[in-house]
Amino acid sequence: MVSRRQETLLIDPGGRARIWCRTCGRELSDETSRSRRLGPECDPEPRHGYGRYDVDQEPIPGL
Repeated sequence: MVSRRQETLLIDPGGRARIWCRTCGRELSDETSRSRRLGPECDPEPRHGYGRYDVDQEPIPGL
């Protein structure tokens, strides 16, 4: 008798999704490139000086 059940697909739960550059199609490994979906050679924005800009805030009243 022929079984019509589909084989179980094994997926590595710890693996990262593979992401490719939108322009050239190369696989991206850098976290900034992965978030922008553009490789460092294809990204029109400069990479230096890119970071967080933290602003001091007043404390929340009552805490």
